[in-house]
Amino acid sequence: MADKNLVCKDCGADFVFTEGEQAFYKEKGFENDPVRCPACRKARKQQNNRR
Repeated sequence: MADKNLVCKDCGADFVFTEGEQAFYKEKGFENDPVRCPACRKARKQQNNRR
């Protein structure tokens, strides 16, 4: 398994989905690759916690 270069659907920035992250996702049973970069994921999580 190699690192994957992905594009964030929110900000359009390129980010790397590392082998370690891919293994973590697989271990947790997640089938889809992330669609947001870490910064946008964090911002979205904080926004959802305020509700």
